[in-house]
Amino acid sequence: MIQFYKKRDFGSFISDSFAFFRLYGKNYFRNYILLNGLLVILMVVVIVLGFREFLGVVFGSNMSGQSYYMEQFFADNVGLFIISGILLAILSSALIIINLLFPVFYMKRLADGQQNIKADDLLSDFKVHSRKVAAAYFGLTFLVFPVAAVLFGFSYMLVLVLIGIVLMLFVGPTLFNVITFICYDYFNGNKSFFESLSYAMRAQFSYPNGREKSPYWKYWGSTTVMGVLFYIASGVLSGIPIILFIARISTSAPDAQFEKNPLDGGFGILMFVLYGISSLISMLLMNVMYINSGLMYYDSRTDFHQQAELQEIETIGSNE
Repeated sequence: MIQFYKKRDFGSFISDSFAFFRLYGKNYFRNYILLNGLLVILMVVVIVLGFREFLGVVFGSNMSGQSYYMEQFFADNVGLFIISGILLAILSSALIIINLLFPVFYMKRLADGQQNIKADDLLSDFKVHSRKVAAAYFGLTFLVFPVAAVLFGFSYMLVLVLIGIVLMLFVGPTLFNVITFICYDYFNGNKSFFESLSYAMRAQFSYPNGREKSPYWKYWGSTTVMGVLFYIASGVLSGIPIILFIARISTSAPDAQFEKNPLDGGFGILMFVLYGISSLISMLLMNVMYINSGLMYYDSRTDFHQQAELQEIETIGSNE
Protein backbone atom coordinates (compact mmCIF):
# COMPACT_ATOMS: atom_id res chain seq x y z
CA MET A 1 0.00 0.00 0.00
CA ILE A 2 1.33 3.43 -0.96
CA GLN A 3 1.13 6.39 1.40
CA PHE A 4 0.13 9.41 -0.66
CA TYR A 5 0.29 12.40 1.70
CA LYS A 6 3.99 12.51 2.52
CA LYS A 7 7.18 14.30 1.52
CA ARG A 8 9.10 12.67 -1.32
CA ASP A 9 12.43 13.35 -2.95
CA PHE A 10 13.30 13.20 -6.64
CA GLY A 11 14.05 9.47 -6.66
CA SER A 12 10.94 8.60 -4.66
CA PHE A 13 8.66 10.20 -7.24
CA ILE A 14 10.02 7.94 -9.97
CA SER A 15 10.24 4.73 -7.92
CA ASP A 16 6.80 5.23 -6.33
CA SER A 17 5.24 5.93 -9.74
CA PHE A 18 6.33 2.52 -10.98
CA ALA A 19 5.42 0.96 -7.62
CA PHE A 20 1.91 2.38 -8.07
CA PHE A 21 1.41 0.41 -11.26
CA ARG A 22 2.89 -2.74 -9.77
CA LEU A 23 0.26 -2.55 -7.03
CA TYR A 24 -2.74 -1.08 -8.83
CA GLY A 25 -1.89 -1.28 -12.54
CA LYS A 26 -4.24 -4.15 -13.46
CA ASN A 27 -7.25 -2.53 -11.80
CA TYR A 28 -6.27 0.95 -12.99
CA PHE A 29 -5.98 0.11 -16.68
CA ARG A 30 -9.06 -2.12 -16.69
CA ASN A 31 -11.12 0.81 -15.43
CA TYR A 32 -9.31 3.19 -17.78
CA ILE A 33 -10.22 1.12 -20.85
CA LEU A 34 -13.82 0.69 -19.67
CA LEU A 35 -14.29 4.45 -19.34
CA ASN A 36 -12.17 5.65 -22.27
CA GLY A 37 -12.56 2.81 -24.75
CA LEU A 38 -15.57 4.23 -26.59
CA LEU A 39 -13.97 7.64 -27.10
CA VAL A 40 -10.76 6.04 -28.36
CA ILE A 41 -12.69 3.90 -30.85
CA LEU A 42 -14.66 6.92 -32.08
CA MET A 43 -11.45 8.90 -32.58
CA VAL A 44 -9.87 6.11 -34.62
CA VAL A 45 -13.03 5.82 -36.77
CA VAL A 46 -13.04 9.58 -37.45
CA ILE A 47 -9.36 9.52 -38.36
CA VAL A 48 -9.74 6.53 -40.67
CA LEU A 49 -12.90 7.74 -42.44
CA GLY A 50 -12.03 11.42 -42.57
CA PHE A 51 -8.30 11.42 -43.25
CA ARG A 52 -7.37 8.12 -44.85
CA GLU A 53 -7.77 9.36 -48.42
CA PHE A 54 -6.12 12.67 -47.61
CA LEU A 55 -3.07 10.99 -46.09
CA GLY A 56 -2.84 8.75 -49.12
CA VAL A 57 -2.76 11.79 -51.41
CA VAL A 58 -0.19 13.57 -49.24
CA PHE A 59 2.17 10.60 -49.14
CA GLY A 60 1.32 9.58 -52.69
CA SER A 61 0.85 12.22 -55.34
CA ASN A 62 2.65 14.93 -53.44
CA MET A 63 5.76 12.78 -53.05
CA SER A 64 5.83 12.25 -56.78
CA GLY A 65 5.92 15.98 -57.38
CA GLN A 66 2.22 16.33 -58.27
CA SER A 67 1.13 18.68 -55.51
CA TYR A 68 -1.87 19.89 -57.50
CA TYR A 69 -3.53 16.51 -56.87
CA MET A 70 -3.55 17.25 -53.16
CA GLU A 71 -4.97 20.73 -53.74
CA GLN A 72 -7.69 19.36 -56.00
CA PHE A 73 -8.51 16.57 -53.57
CA PHE A 74 -8.85 19.01 -50.68
CA ALA A 75 -11.07 21.33 -52.76
CA ASP A 76 -13.36 18.44 -53.69
CA ASN A 77 -13.66 17.15 -50.11
CA VAL A 78 -13.54 20.32 -48.01
CA GLY A 79 -16.88 19.53 -46.34
CA LEU A 80 -15.68 16.12 -45.20
CA PHE A 81 -12.53 17.60 -43.71
CA ILE A 82 -14.41 20.34 -41.87
CA ILE A 83 -16.84 17.85 -40.32
CA SER A 84 -14.05 15.40 -39.52
CA GLY A 85 -11.94 18.17 -38.03
CA ILE A 86 -14.78 19.39 -35.78
CA LEU A 87 -15.58 15.86 -34.60
CA LEU A 88 -11.93 15.11 -34.00
CA ALA A 89 -11.45 18.36 -32.05
CA ILE A 90 -14.46 17.63 -29.81
CA LEU A 91 -13.50 14.00 -29.24
CA SER A 92 -9.82 14.72 -28.65
CA SER A 93 -10.49 17.57 -26.20
CA ALA A 94 -13.01 15.42 -24.31
CA LEU A 95 -10.52 12.54 -24.22
CA ILE A 96 -7.75 14.84 -22.96
CA ILE A 97 -9.93 16.07 -20.07
CA ILE A 98 -11.05 12.54 -19.15
CA ASN A 99 -7.43 11.37 -19.29
CA LEU A 100 -6.44 14.19 -16.95
CA LEU A 101 -9.29 13.60 -14.49
CA PHE A 102 -9.29 9.79 -14.43
CA PRO A 103 -6.05 9.51 -12.37
CA VAL A 104 -7.28 12.38 -10.17
CA PHE A 105 -10.41 10.49 -9.10
CA TYR A 106 -8.57 7.17 -8.90
CA MET A 107 -5.77 8.46 -6.67
CA LYS A 108 -8.22 10.40 -4.51
CA ARG A 109 -10.12 7.20 -3.73
CA LEU A 110 -6.87 5.40 -2.91
CA ALA A 111 -5.74 8.28 -0.71
CA ASP A 112 -9.09 8.08 1.11
CA GLY A 113 -8.46 4.40 1.86
CA GLN A 114 -10.46 2.58 -0.83
CA GLN A 115 -8.59 -0.33 -2.42
CA ASN A 116 -10.91 -2.20 -4.79
CA ILE A 117 -11.96 0.59 -7.13
CA LYS A 118 -14.58 -0.15 -9.80
CA ALA A 119 -15.49 1.65 -12.99
CA ASP A 120 -18.90 2.54 -11.51
CA ASP A 121 -17.12 4.34 -8.65
CA LEU A 122 -15.14 6.50 -11.05
CA LEU A 123 -18.15 7.09 -13.30
CA SER A 124 -20.03 8.22 -10.20
CA ASP A 125 -17.23 10.70 -9.47
CA PHE A 126 -17.61 12.19 -12.93
CA LYS A 127 -21.39 12.46 -12.44
CA VAL A 128 -21.24 13.90 -8.91
CA HIS A 129 -18.69 16.50 -10.01
CA SER A 130 -20.27 17.09 -13.43
CA ARG A 131 -20.37 20.87 -12.97
CA LYS A 132 -16.73 21.00 -11.95
CA VAL A 133 -15.83 18.66 -14.83
CA ALA A 134 -17.56 21.07 -17.23
CA ALA A 135 -15.80 24.05 -15.62
CA ALA A 136 -12.46 22.25 -15.89
CA TYR A 137 -13.16 21.43 -19.55
CA PHE A 138 -13.86 25.03 -20.53
CA GLY A 139 -11.19 26.49 -18.25
CA LEU A 140 -8.48 24.21 -19.56
CA THR A 141 -9.61 24.18 -23.21
CA PHE A 142 -10.19 27.90 -23.68
CA LEU A 143 -7.84 29.45 -21.12
CA VAL A 144 -5.00 27.26 -19.88
CA PHE A 145 -4.23 25.26 -23.04
CA PRO A 146 -4.11 28.34 -25.35
CA VAL A 147 -1.81 30.22 -22.95
CA ALA A 148 0.38 27.13 -22.57
CA ALA A 149 0.50 26.75 -26.36
CA VAL A 150 1.60 30.38 -26.78
CA LEU A 151 4.33 30.05 -24.14
CA PHE A 152 5.59 26.80 -25.59
CA GLY A 153 5.37 28.13 -29.14
CA PHE A 154 7.34 31.23 -28.18
CA SER A 155 10.04 29.03 -26.64
CA TYR A 156 10.07 26.89 -29.78
CA MET A 157 10.55 29.95 -32.00
CA LEU A 158 13.60 30.94 -29.95
CA VAL A 159 15.29 27.61 -30.72
CA LEU A 160 16.94 29.37 -33.65
CA VAL A 161 18.87 31.54 -31.19
CA LEU A 162 19.73 28.56 -28.95
CA ILE A 163 18.17 30.03 -25.81
CA GLY A 164 14.88 28.47 -26.92
CA ILE A 165 16.29 24.99 -26.32
CA VAL A 166 16.93 25.87 -22.68
CA LEU A 167 13.52 27.52 -22.36
CA MET A 168 11.71 24.53 -23.83
CA LEU A 169 13.55 22.22 -21.48
CA PHE A 170 12.08 24.12 -18.52
CA VAL A 171 8.81 25.47 -19.93
CA GLY A 172 7.47 22.09 -21.14
CA PRO A 173 7.73 20.12 -17.84
CA THR A 174 6.65 23.14 -15.77
CA LEU A 175 3.52 23.71 -17.89
CA PHE A 176 2.68 20.02 -17.66
CA ASN A 177 2.98 20.12 -13.87
CA VAL A 178 0.84 23.25 -13.59
CA ILE A 179 -1.94 21.73 -15.73
CA THR A 180 -2.02 18.46 -13.79
CA PHE A 181 -1.83 20.27 -10.42
CA ILE A 182 -4.89 22.31 -11.43
CA CYS A 183 -6.87 19.10 -11.93
CA TYR A 184 -5.70 17.47 -8.72
CA ASP A 185 -6.28 20.55 -6.59
CA TYR A 186 -9.65 21.46 -8.14
CA PHE A 187 -11.13 18.05 -7.32
CA ASN A 188 -9.46 17.58 -3.93
CA GLY A 189 -11.10 20.48 -2.19
CA ASN A 190 -13.70 23.24 -2.40
CA LYS A 191 -11.66 25.76 -4.33
CA SER A 192 -12.75 27.53 -7.49
CA PHE A 193 -11.02 26.81 -10.78
CA PHE A 194 -9.01 30.05 -10.58
CA GLU A 195 -8.00 29.36 -6.97
CA SER A 196 -6.68 25.97 -8.06
CA LEU A 197 -4.93 27.62 -10.99
CA SER A 198 -3.23 30.00 -8.57
CA TYR A 199 -2.24 27.16 -6.24
CA ALA A 200 -0.90 25.06 -9.16
CA MET A 201 1.48 27.84 -10.16
CA ARG A 202 2.60 28.71 -6.63
CA ALA A 203 3.08 25.06 -5.63
CA GLN A 204 5.77 24.59 -8.28
CA PHE A 205 8.08 27.00 -6.46
CA SER A 206 7.21 26.80 -2.77
CA TYR A 207 5.41 24.77 -0.14
CA PRO A 208 2.30 26.34 1.46
CA ASN A 209 4.05 26.89 4.81
CA GLY A 210 6.83 28.84 3.07
CA ARG A 211 9.47 27.48 5.43
CA GLU A 212 10.87 24.62 3.35
CA LYS A 213 13.18 24.56 0.37
CA SER A 214 11.56 25.09 -3.01
CA PRO A 215 10.33 21.81 -4.57
CA TYR A 216 10.74 23.13 -8.12
CA TRP A 217 13.84 21.19 -9.05
CA LYS A 218 12.60 17.81 -7.87
CA TYR A 219 9.23 18.38 -9.58
CA TRP A 220 10.87 19.52 -12.79
CA GLY A 221 13.48 16.74 -12.73
CA SER A 222 10.95 13.98 -12.12
CA THR A 223 8.66 15.16 -14.91
CA THR A 224 11.60 15.58 -17.28
CA VAL A 225 12.87 12.03 -16.67
CA MET A 226 9.38 10.56 -17.06
CA GLY A 227 8.80 12.66 -20.17
CA VAL A 228 12.00 11.45 -21.81
CA LEU A 229 11.08 7.82 -21.07
CA PHE A 230 7.57 8.38 -22.43
CA TYR A 231 8.71 10.01 -25.67
CA ILE A 232 11.28 7.31 -26.31
CA ALA A 233 8.67 4.58 -25.87
CA SER A 234 5.95 6.37 -27.85
CA GLY A 235 8.44 7.34 -30.55
CA VAL A 236 9.38 3.70 -31.09
CA LEU A 237 5.70 2.71 -31.27
CA SER A 238 4.68 5.48 -33.68
CA GLY A 239 7.75 4.81 -35.82
CA ILE A 240 6.64 1.28 -36.72
CA PRO A 241 3.82 2.34 -39.14
CA ILE A 242 6.11 4.98 -40.71
CA ILE A 243 8.88 2.43 -41.31
CA LEU A 244 6.40 0.01 -42.89
CA PHE A 245 5.02 2.75 -45.14
CA ILE A 246 8.49 3.82 -46.31
CA ALA A 247 9.40 0.19 -46.94
CA ARG A 248 6.20 -0.23 -48.94
CA ILE A 249 6.73 2.71 -51.29
CA SER A 250 10.47 2.11 -51.64
CA THR A 251 9.94 -1.46 -52.85
CA SER A 252 7.17 -0.55 -55.29
CA ALA A 253 7.87 -0.23 -59.02
CA PRO A 254 8.81 3.41 -59.78
CA ASP A 255 6.23 3.80 -62.53
CA ALA A 256 3.42 2.26 -60.52
CA GLN A 257 4.46 3.71 -57.17
CA PHE A 258 1.82 6.45 -57.05
CA GLU A 259 -0.77 5.32 -59.56
CA LYS A 260 -3.18 4.76 -56.69
CA ASN A 261 -3.54 5.67 -53.07
CA PRO A 262 -0.78 3.73 -51.23
CA LEU A 263 -3.14 3.32 -48.28
CA ASP A 264 -5.79 1.49 -50.28
CA GLY A 265 -6.58 -2.14 -49.64
CA GLY A 266 -5.21 -4.40 -46.96
CA PHE A 267 -2.03 -2.40 -46.44
CA GLY A 268 -4.02 0.71 -45.59
CA ILE A 269 -6.10 -1.22 -43.07
CA LEU A 270 -2.92 -2.64 -41.52
CA MET A 271 -1.39 0.84 -41.29
CA PHE A 272 -4.37 2.32 -39.47
CA VAL A 273 -4.70 -0.68 -37.16
CA LEU A 274 -1.04 -0.30 -36.20
CA TYR A 275 -1.49 3.44 -35.79
CA GLY A 276 -4.53 2.89 -33.59
CA ILE A 277 -2.69 0.36 -31.44
CA SER A 278 0.39 2.58 -31.05
CA SER A 279 -1.84 5.55 -30.14
CA LEU A 280 -3.69 3.49 -27.54
CA ILE A 281 -0.47 2.23 -25.97
CA SER A 282 0.94 5.77 -25.92
CA MET A 283 -2.18 7.00 -24.11
CA LEU A 284 -1.80 4.19 -21.58
CA LEU A 285 1.87 5.05 -21.04
CA MET A 286 0.97 8.71 -20.53
CA ASN A 287 -0.76 7.69 -17.31
CA VAL A 288 2.64 7.07 -15.74
CA MET A 289 3.30 10.81 -16.05
CA TYR A 290 -0.13 11.67 -14.64
CA ILE A 291 0.43 9.44 -11.60
CA ASN A 292 3.92 10.87 -11.13
CA SER A 293 2.44 14.37 -11.13
CA GLY A 294 -0.24 13.24 -8.69
CA LEU A 295 2.44 12.12 -6.23
CA MET A 296 3.97 15.59 -6.56
CA TYR A 297 0.62 17.17 -5.73
CA TYR A 298 0.25 15.06 -2.60
CA ASP A 299 3.83 15.99 -1.72
CA SER A 300 2.88 19.67 -1.97
CA ARG A 301 -0.09 19.29 0.41
CA THR A 302 2.00 19.55 3.56
CA ASP A 303 -1.14 20.61 5.44
CA PHE A 304 -2.35 17.00 5.27
CA HIS A 305 0.95 15.18 5.90
CA GLN A 306 0.82 15.08 9.68
CA GLN A 307 -2.87 14.20 9.65
CA ALA A 308 -2.21 11.28 7.27
CA GLU A 309 0.68 10.04 9.42
CA LEU A 310 -1.48 10.07 12.57
CA GLN A 311 -4.23 8.15 10.75
CA GLU A 312 -1.69 5.58 9.59
CA ILE A 313 -0.40 5.14 13.16
CA GLU A 314 -3.97 4.68 14.43
CA THR A 315 -4.61 2.09 11.72
CA ILE A 316 -1.48 0.15 12.69
CA GLY A 317 -2.53 0.28 16.36
CA SER A 318 -6.03 -0.98 15.61
CA ASN A 319 -4.63 -3.88 13.54
CA GLU A 320 -2.45 -4.93 16.43
